[in-house]
Amino acid sequence: MILQPKHGPIEGDQYLPSTPDTVRWGWLPTRDDEAVLTVRPGTVVTVDTVSHEGILEDQGRDPDRFFGRRGVEPDEVLDDARAIARDVRRDVERAGPHVVTGPVAVEGAEPGDLLKVEVLGLRTRVPYGVISNRHGLGALAGEMPEGPPPDPDADAEHWERFRTVSVFSTVEERAGRLVGTIPFGEQRVARYPVEPFLGIMGVAVDVTGEVSSVPPGRHGGNVDVKRLGVGSTFYLPVQVPGAGFVVGDPHFAQGNGEVCLTALEGSLRADLRLSVLDDEQARRAVGLLREPFGETDEHWIPIGLDVDLDEAMREAVRHALEFLVTRVGMERHLAYAYLSAAADFEVSQVVDGVKGVHCLIRKADFATR
Repeated sequence: MILQPKHGPIEGDQYLPSTPDTVRWGWLPTRDDEAVLTVRPGTVVTVDTVSHEGILEDQGRDPDRFFGRRGVEPDEVLDDARAIARDVRRDVERAGPHVVTGPVAVEGAEPGDLLKVEVLGLRTRVPYGVISNRHGLGALAGEMPEGPPPDPDADAEHWERFRTVSVFSTVEERAGRLVGTIPFGEQRVARYPVEPFLGIMGVAVDVTGEVSSVPPGRHGGNVDVKRLGVGSTFYLPVQVPGAGFVVGDPHFAQGNGEVCLTALEGSLRADLRLSVLDDEQARRAVGLLREPFGETDEHWIPIGLDVDLDEAMREAVRHALEFLVTRVGMERHLAYAYLSAAADFEVSQVVDGVKGVHCLIRKADFATR
């Protein structure tokens, strides 16, 4: 099914399409940005997100041409992707690549509160996605992609001069589940699970000026934690009145690390419930007030972020310790021992400047006395 804007199932109380008027290309909102939608706490918002892959300058900034070369019919190209590529300006030198939708103001949200984001539903809007490796970026920058560097004269008119490697991956249903495909060799295909999540969920940053969509931080943003799919909850410390919630960077699938630079990028329709927790509620809910925090039915997910991967790991340990002490009630030395014996630390991504490590603490370990 192709989910064009305003077509197909829309489950939320409010609907937010991605249009040239509701997105910012490569930037996150700050204290000076006005909301494109205002909702009451507890509202479920359905957001049509748009992937940047297929519309960037190094892909020709023409989704019909880019996807058409890969066998996609014109009616399978999203109208909102076309409009954004055609009508939204992007600062190629300074802005991030992501199409960021919002901000959404939540009534009553104030600095010091937590915005609670429940991911109720994620639908693929198209049956295809793209995985890209760009020169100078990724875990093996300078080694991959192989071949000569970009031509200094590269631009959207001469997109091939960027020498970006973009792998087109179809999505198909097998045994009742969606899988992505990468053909290789002589009639061989690698198939892998499609497990959608939003790479960017964040709040407005309490600064004046421009904030790139690339590095994650205390505001959340481009955290790229693959565990934050359907059924998860993400908690974000509010920095400005109304919170200024944004989403973007929709992923169909991602391996921990995201080493190539991008995941399987593809547009998603997301159903998100937005609620506000005050200080006391926040302490009871997650024990953390200063950093983004994730939760699923099975795990609590403290997150560590830093430009240095070792320090990101240490930050994840510190936040996990703080959570176990303040929320679960463990003595600090016992919590440290538990983390070493039982918790899993996963590298979220190493490609966004600020690197991420998240911790998985099993709730079942604390179910009984």
